Amino acid sequence: MGESVIHKTSGAWAVAPNLADYEAARAAFSWDAAARMELSGLPGGGGLNIAHEAVDRHAAGPLRDHAAIHWLGKEGEDVVFTYGGLRRLTSRFAHALRALGVGKGDRVFALAGRIPALYVAALGTMKAGAVFSPLFSAFGPEPIRARLALGRARVLVTTPQIYARKVAALRGSLPHLEHVILAWRDGERGEAPPGTLDLAALLEAAPDEFTITPTDPEDPALLHFTSGTTGKPKGAVHVHRAVVAHHVTAKLALDFHPGDVFWCTADPGWVTGTSYGIIAPLTHGLTMVVDEADFDAGRWYRVLQDQGVTVWYTAPTAVRMLMKAGDELPRGYDLSRLRLVASVGE
Repeated sequence: MGESVIHKTSGAWAVAPNLADYEAARAAFSWDAAARMELSGLPGGGGLNIAHEAVDRHAAGPLRDHAAIHWLGKEGEDVVFTYGGLRRLTSRFAHALRALGVGKGDRVFALAGRIPALYVAALGTMKAGAVFSPLFSAFGPEPIRARLALGRARVLVTTPQIYARKVAALRGSLPHLEHVILAWRDGERGEAPPGTLDLAALLEAAPDEFTITPTDPEDPALLHFTSGTTGKPKGAVHVHRAVVAHHVTAKLALDFHPGDVFWCTADPGWVTGTSYGIIAPLTHGLTMVVDEADFDAGRWYRVLQDQGVTVWYTAPTAVRMLMKAGDELPRGYDLSRLRLVASVGE
């Protein structure tokens, strides 16, 4: 896996890079020291929990009203979730799981596009001590069935449209799947099909405060699956201690600084879209941009401009598609806040 970086070193948005001297940083580096210095751990010695490091510790401090997620919907929605607001929503989701009898070690899957429910489910699941597994929403029924079966999914969060097209017919072959929770779009909320639950109703009925389940650093937190292109998909487990790597590598490789606005275009169905599209920017207390829409060159330049993105993480294919759109298009946008562009994969 190769990675390339363009780092702007002059101009109004120049900052000293976090990794100014690789050899010196390597010689002095310790994972244990990084965990102690960079992260807080659960209050009262309750262990290490990704959701606490990403949300609750910021919501309890000066970043409570700071934008955590700036969500841009494909139908023109523009919604900001503060760290305080995200704490409340994820706590409600954790309570909803607990009410369903879902607890430590149970697997909660999400099959959805880049909608707010996916991010709430990811962080709320980890608060509850359960294991979160995101699936790429473009998967067909058989890849979905295979992963839900291999992962022994107990809960699935999805949309009514995806459920009807891809999941409903699979229920009989998934004996471990007890609960399907549907996330309706605002204005489209309807009657939940038989055997499903309404996410909005679950959240409305749940309290705002949740005491995070004590989690050992080696407790499973995330379950990612390989693409399956070379055989049966394989599940890879990330434990809660992985948050140390997510946080530190983002600081060093993506050069996160306080006040950055970060946009990772990767879908959370893939590991980059979760590790660096959810966890890392939030552990740093940044504002992360989430765009639900598919690729469109003009839209992407507009997002970079209008959101004031300072650090942008995308795929080589996307860069090539922007190049194909021509040199004139970006000249119509002010990209002066963009300090660093990184690409990875493929």
